[in-house]
Amino acid sequence: MLFKNISILDENFEIKEDMYVGIKGNKINYVSSEAPILSFGDLYDGKNKLLMPGFYNAHGHSPMSLMRGYSENLSLQNWLTKKIFPFEEKLYRKAVYWATQLTMAESMRYGIVSTTDMYYFIDDMVRAIVKSGEKCNISRALVNPSGANPDGLECVKEMKETALTYHGFKNDKILVDNSIHAEYTSDERTVRYIAEYTKEMGLGMHVHVSETELETEECKQRHGGKTPIEYFAEVGLFDTRTTAAHCIWINDNDRDILKEKNVNVASNPISNLKLASGICNVPKLYEKGINVAIGTDSVASNNNLDFFEEIKTFALLGKIKNNDPSLMTPKQVLHSATRSGALSQGREDCGLIKEGFKADMIVVDLNVPNMQPIHNTINNLVYSASGKDVCLTMVDGRVLYKDGEYLTIDVESVMYETNYAKNKILGMF
Repeated sequence: MLFKNISILDENFEIKEDMYVGIKGNKINYVSSEAPILSFGDLYDGKNKLLMPGFYNAHGHSPMSLMRGYSENLSLQNWLTKKIFPFEEKLYRKAVYWATQLTMAESMRYGIVSTTDMYYFIDDMVRAIVKSGEKCNISRALVNPSGANPDGLECVKEMKETALTYHGFKNDKILVDNSIHAEYTSDERTVRYIAEYTKEMGLGMHVHVSETELETEECKQRHGGKTPIEYFAEVGLFDTRTTAAHCIWINDNDRDILKEKNVNVASNPISNLKLASGICNVPKLYEKGINVAIGTDSVASNNNLDFFEEIKTFALLGKIKNNDPSLMTPKQVLHSATRSGALSQGREDCGLIKEGFKADMIVVDLNVPNMQPIHNTINNLVYSASGKDVCLTMVDGRVLYKDGEYLTIDVESVMYETNYAKNKILGMF
């Protein structure tokens, strides 16, 4: 496929106009202001449009689309214990399959090409994700609050089976991370056990960290004054590529540890605001040189996957947190939404419009009222764009969504089946 006469967000996060971008197989093969000599097949006229890297959602729980709008106006702990956990106890395989497909449809609609996901019923999630054509770093979330022997836990068995079965599946579309849900849901023996296994297997780690003040203070009480980050570093959880979601209630020493251990932070601005958990101080993370990506969390706490909405909120919160409007430059923000997210997933050849990189890209319509006039295209992308301005989503060189049409998913059937599953679960109470 060849894109012609299109503006691009190039590998340096600068705008270049009237460009040609050619796709061969699953990679970007040609980027130039000159028309190529070789044929690239289908031609896409990009007049009044922008080609940019797709978004990498650095923290999500895809099957929780079943719970969109189900629980509102509660603190995180009450939200989890009074509404979410009881609903999740009723989940079954088909419900997870259809809900994951729904999330994949919404993802491609809004320009998300890959998600760092944490949940269970992994087989059914993988089936749904592969059918959609999206990418995913998937992890089986582990909890062990009772302190049982990890060797005897069913969730540990599933985690190991997931790693052996799916890591690198479908030409690396599916990568496997391991996952300790959080400090407060497992004992130290379990965390050490999983940390060592993850390191031995050469996998990544995905974990919730310091999402609330209560979580952080109770961790200190349990672990001799150590914060969650200090505790996880001590027990070896950060000795492999790690995505730490949230990182709101952290201090300067925590940030030093994150930098030393090369931990990736997934900031989830809208979910954190909705649950009144707090604001991640992203500028201080940027100052330390920490890789900061952007996540949506689940739509149960968001309540949608409009990544442009997430980007704008991410940018604004960094400014207000430090009372400085000069912080969070558009280039930094767009890097966090794309390249930083890809790096957090261990996808080194993704997240840039660059020859040799995977063709995970989106086309944004510039010829819409909210994007006009254009003084600076990058500014408009961060502060003016909407997810509805995405008119094409491509993953590994394959178009998944174009101009309102879902090319890999029967979205009407998916919505019907998800609603059927939702009603079935509610009928179990």
